[in-house]
Amino acid sequence: MEKIASFTINHLTLLRGIYVSRQDTTPSGDVITTFDIRMTEPNRQEALTPRCLHAMEHLAATFLRNHEQWKDRIVYWGPMGCCTGNYLLVSGNYSSGDILPLMRETFRFIADFEGEVPGATPHDCGNYSFMDLEEAKLQAGRYLTEVLERITPQQLTYPQ
Repeated sequence: MEKIASFTINHLTLLRGIYVSRQDTTPSGDVITTFDIRMTEPNRQEALTPRCLHAMEHLAATFLRNHEQWKDRIVYWGPMGCCTGNYLLVSGNYSSGDILPLMRETFRFIADFEGEVPGATPHDCGNYSFMDLEEAKLQAGRYLTEVLERITPQQLTYPQ
């Protein structure tokens, strides 16, 4: 079997940032852009906890799917299995820089969130109590201030 593209990225040099992971064209001709929202440096920094990522998933997905300008283009938001970030799938042909303002808004929303996590009830979620809102807020704030508010070109394009 061929190695899939995401396993060919050098994770030993990958920085925290926003990367276009892939762009796919559907049979109907629509382009779907997959973004790697990398929150920790793989194999060098501590991974995010699954509870943190689950709370972040509920908050980010709710925010993005309600965003006035982007809601009709959001396909999916979800955690990476390695717990070093999230994937965002958007309908359309976009670059990392195109979604940078949206990611700043999203992570500001998570960092500042107060109240009950949307969808965190037994009726709405299959593992509703498996969340850590405080850690999600802390990690979102850290990513916002340390990465998104001072991002460099290196953090917008995968390393070769």
